[in-house]
Amino acid sequence: MSGAYVFLDRSQFPEQVREDLLGSLRARAINHKFHYDSYKQAAKWLALHEAHSPARRDDSCLRIYDEAFRAAATVVGRGAHVIGLGCGGGQKEARLLEVLGGAAGGLAYTASDVSLPLVLTAMEAAAGSVSAERRHAVVCDLATTTELGAALDGFGETGPRLITLFGIIPNFDPDLLMTRISALLHPGDVLLLSANLAPGADYAAGVRRVLPQYDNELTRDWLLTLLLDLGFEREDGGWCFSIETADQDLQRIVAHFELVRARDIRVHGERFSFAAGERIRVFFSYRHTVETMRGLLAGHGMQLRADWINDSGEEGVFLCRRGA
Repeated sequence: MSGAYVFLDRSQFPEQVREDLLGSLRARAINHKFHYDSYKQAAKWLALHEAHSPARRDDSCLRIYDEAFRAAATVVGRGAHVIGLGCGGGQKEARLLEVLGGAAGGLAYTASDVSLPLVLTAMEAAAGSVSAERRHAVVCDLATTTELGAALDGFGETGPRLITLFGIIPNFDPDLLMTRISALLHPGDVLLLSANLAPGADYAAGVRRVLPQYDNELTRDWLLTLLLDLGFEREDGGWCFSIETADQDLQRIVAHFELVRARDIRVHGERFSFAAGERIRVFFSYRHTVETMRGLLAGHGMQLRADWINDSGEEGVFLCRRGA
């Protein structure tokens, strides 16, 4: 018999998901987790990632990840437990597991994401490097979970822990996310994370330069999937991608759906009326610099051991540990 045991955190229980969705609609600001719910959404996101992510298309980006993976391997040694937080499809973690020694390395792996389809995809991606009994799956909302730490401890893995956080920082309030990550770390844990960067010396110009990675047909199609499922129609509005300054002068790329006609929808028994001219914030992505990342990590007690930046300056990987 083949299958997978999945720990479903309370943050993704139906009642909590219902309240999070209703809250998003009331606030006219969609929680990012609702873009990954279905197999259709996951497939569209993976296609978008393949087409536009530097991590999939830039040789220098692939190189810095491999360099970071080799450096992490020297720190954790053999028999590591790799914990992929926000693992997506798990391609980076699968490569990391290969570098750590693959099936001969005595490895354990936990794939964790808000999306069940993506967690299962990541579990399959690691099949060549980690035995079935040492592959674990956690579905949780990283922003609200209170049980993730206990779930990870409950798997009974005793090897050194290497926690990855790839592609997650842009879609969270940075301080809130790092506060939660810091609380998860055990003494001796290694944290390997990535950040989308604004290339060049001019921060604002760098953010403008990467805007086409978001303002494109694949992104619009992926984001529209949720709105159509909720009861909107394609002709109800249009897309506006812009750049706004948020806390600590960080800039983020924001996608709004702007209605050109009124629309009423009913979700979980509650009616929502949207007027022509209203805007719904559907997505945002923070862009960092190397300096803002170093400051963010230091501000949350992380000791930065090394960092790697790709040739275009659009992607950074950071290796750190929590300070004493």
